Amino acid sequence: MSVPLLKIGAVLSTMAMVTNWMSQTLPSLVGLNGTVSRAGASEKITLFQSPEEGWQLYTSAQAPDGKCICTAVIPAQSTCSRDGRSRELRQMMEKVQNVSQSMEVLELRTYRDLQYVRSMETLMRSLDARLRAADGSLSAKSFQEMKDRMTELLPLSSVLEQYKADMRTIVRLREEVRNLSGSLAAIQEEMGAYGYGDLQQRVMALEARLHACAQKLGCGKLTGVSNPITIRAMGSRFGSWMTDTMAPSADSRVWYMDGYYKGRRVLEFRTLGDFIKGQNFIQHLLPQPWAGTGHVVYNGSLFYNKYQSNVVVKYHFRSRSVLVQRSLPGAGYNNTFPYSWGGFSDMDFMVDESGLWAVYTTNQNAGNIVVSRLDPHTLEVVRSWDTGYPKRSAGEAFMICGVLYVTNSHLAGAKVYFAYFTNTSSYEYTDVPFHNQYSHISMLDYNPRERALYTWNNGHQVLYNVTLFHVISTAGGP
Repeated sequence: MSVPLLKIGAVLSTMAMVTNWMSQTLPSLVGLNGTVSRAGASEKITLFQSPEEGWQLYTSAQAPDGKCICTAVIPAQSTCSRDGRSRELRQMMEKVQNVSQSMEVLELRTYRDLQYVRSMETLMRSLDARLRAADGSLSAKSFQEMKDRMTELLPLSSVLEQYKADMRTIVRLREEVRNLSGSLAAIQEEMGAYGYGDLQQRVMALEARLHACAQKLGCGKLTGVSNPITIRAMGSRFGSWMTDTMAPSADSRVWYMDGYYKGRRVLEFRTLGDFIKGQNFIQHLLPQPWAGTGHVVYNGSLFYNKYQSNVVVKYHFRSRSVLVQRSLPGAGYNNTFPYSWGGFSDMDFMVDESGLWAVYTTNQNAGNIVVSRLDPHTLEVVRSWDTGYPKRSAGEAFMICGVLYVTNSHLAGAKVYFAYFTNTSSYEYTDVPFHNQYSHISMLDYNPRERALYTWNNGHQVLYNVTLFHVISTAGGP
C-alpha cells in the first residue's frame, strides 16, 4: 500500500472515531454493565472537622451517572437547645449539607460531559493536523470533502468553552460551600451571634445560585440514544416497568406491570438486582384495572388510565388506596387514538424534570397529539399544547426537560423523529437513531433521576442512556 493511501486511511479512521463519539455513549452511564448493576466508589466527605462536635456526611457515588447516596451522621454530643438561634443554626447546617450533596452530583455530571467534549477537541486537532499533512497527497475532491467535514465540527469548540466555564462556576460554588461550612462550624463551637444574619443571607443566595446552576446543567436537548442494555426477559409481549423518579437515590425499587389491558397486579421489587433475579417482591392489587402501558410511578404513587374510560387514577402504594381519580377532558380511550402499535395506548403518562404530563388526543384536535401538564395532587390539567403530530403515526413518545420526543415507529428501524418544545410552543423534525433490538416497543419512558429511557421491547425490559447537550446561544429557542 502506498503512503498516500495510508494517510487517507488514517484520516478516515479519525473521522469515524469522531462520528462514533457523537452517536454513542457508555452503557455504564445508567450504572449497569450488561445486565448487572455496578456499585460505585465510596467517598467520605467531612463537612465539619470535629467528629464529636460537627456533622459528617458519607456519600457513595456511582461516578459514571452522577447518582449520589448520602448519609448524614449527627454529632455524638447533640447541640440541641431550647434557644431558637440554635435551631436556626442547625437548619442552616442542614441546608449547606443539601447544597454540598447537590454539588457532588453537578460536579460528576459536568466532569463527565467535559471529558467527552475534551476528547472531541483532541480528535478535532488530530484530524486537522492529519488533513494538513495530507494536503499534497489527496485529490482535490477528497481533500475538500474532508475539509468540509472538519468545518462542520468547528462549532463544537464553543461547546467546550461553555463546559469549561460551567466547571469554573462549580469550583467557585464548591469553595463557597467549604467557606460557609467553616463559618458555621465556628459558630457552632462558640454558639455566638456574630455574623449570624449575614450567614443566613449567604446560605439563601448560595441555594438560589445552585438551583440556577442545576437547572442549566441538568437539562438539555436530546442528541443521542445509546445502544440498548437488556435488564431482563420477563412477561408477555406488552407491559411496563419503572422506578420512582422522585425517590431518593438510595431507593431503587422497581415496579412491574405485565399486559396492556384489564390488568390489576403490580409487582414491587426491592431493588433492581432483585428484579433481575426475580426475588424479594410484594404484590399490589389495584382496585380498578388499567388500560395501555403508559403508567408512571411518581412520588410514591402510580398514575394510570382506568380501563374503558378516560379516567386518570392515582394509586398510593404505601396506603394501598386510590388518592384521587379524574377524567381527562375529551381524551380518547379504548383504542380510539392509540400509538401505532395499538394496545389501548390512548393515554400515556410521563414524568420529566418539571413534573407530571399526560400525552393523548381528542376528537377536537383531529387525532393530533396533545401534551398536558397535570397537577399531581388534583390531576387537573394545568396547561395543554396541540403538537400537530398524528398520534396513530407515532411509535412511542417520552418527555425530557419539557420537550416531547416522538419515535416514528414501534418496529425495527425506528428513530426519534419529532420534537415539540412546550416552552416555545414550537416543533422540529429530528433524526436521532434508536436501536430497536427486539423489534416491538410497547412502552418507552424517560427517568430524569437516572437520565435513562425505560423500555418494554417484545417481552424484554431494556434501558437506554441518553445524551443531552445544552443550547449555547439561542434567542428564545428551546
